[in-house]
Formats: sequence, C-alpha cells, structure tokens
Amino acid sequence: MGTRKYDQRLRAEAALQTRTRILEAVEQRLRTAPAEPLALDKVAEIAGVARSTIYTVFGSRAGLFDAFTDELWQRNGLGDLTAAVRAPDARAHLRDGIRAACRMFAGELPVYRVLFSMARLDPDSMGGAVAAKERDRSGGMTHLARRLDDQGALRPGLSVEHAADILWVLCSFEAFDLLHTGRGMDVDEAAASLADTAEQALCR
Repeated sequence: MGTRKYDQRLRAEAALQTRTRILEAVEQRLRTAPAEPLALDKVAEIAGVARSTIYTVFGSRAGLFDAFTDELWQRNGLGDLTAAVRAPDARAHLRDGIRAACRMFAGELPVYRVLFSMARLDPDSMGGAVAAKERDRSGGMTHLARRLDDQGALRPGLSVEHAADILWVLCSFEAFDLLHTGRGMDVDEAAASLADTAEQALCR
C-alpha cells in the first residue's frame, strides 16, 4: 500500500509538472509571437509534449485557454480584487477594486495586451477565454453600481445601468493601459486617476 501511494504521488507530481510546462509554453508563445495565431503544435513543441497530451490534460483547446487565463488572473492578484468587493463601503469597493485591477494588469502587461487584442480580433481562439472574464467583469460593474445606488452614493439622475456603463469603461484594461503606457503613469498613479474620474462621474 505504501508503494502504491508513493507511485500515485509521483504520477500526480509528474502530471502537475506537465500541466505547468504547457501553461508556461502558452505564455512564452504569447510573449515571443504576439501577432501570430496560438498554434497548439507550437505550444506542444515548446512544452516538450505531444499535441495529444494537451487534450489529455485540458480536455480541449478551449479548456487549455480557460485554464491559462484562470491561472494568469489568479497569479496576478484576482484575490485582491475579490477582497475589494467585500468592503462594507461602496466607495472603498470602487477605489480598492480599481487599484487591485490595475496592479493585476501591470503584473503581466504584455500578455494581457495580447489577450485583450485577441478578444477583439479572434474571439474563437484565446479571445473566448478573455470574453468569459469580461462577462464576469460586466456583472461586477453592475453589482458595484447597484451598491453605490443602495448606499445613496450615486449622483441624482444617474441610473444604475448608466453607472455600470461608465464603470465598464473606466475599469477596463484599455483604460489602464492608455494611462500607464500611453501617458507614462506608474500603476498607482493610473489607478488613482481612474478612481478619481469614476467618483467624479458617478458620485454625489
């Protein structure tokens, strides 16, 4: 029984190492060839596995892309973004959420830039996984707008729906990248600018 458990542990460790190599190969390919389609043959070559192994580990091409984006978001601070949602005060939720999102995007800026471009240009590839994250973000913006309204923070005449639209724009990767890359702001400066703009646009 002891030998069997040892063998099972070795197999589990080997499977985890294979999974990690494949995900790292996806990231390497996005970094080194951002303008090229993400071909599974190339990912398999970089990872040192057979193409069939990718399907064995992840189930499908979409499963690989979903796993990659999940790991990327988690590694770069999704937990901090989730924690911001729990703030009792909706304005703190707003400011802390924007700060956490900006820091998350900055953690792997070139990779996020490729992913969000794919979401627009090739939604059937990796872009589909990003679109799923964006659907989650859309729900989060509506939730935040509703919290601001429930706490009496929205300015008079501004509907929850319109507030969610404003948050959708200001909390996007593109808004952060325009300030961080385009205007040369550091991460915290860009986050503060976006949070200030959001409060001025939304709040009493």
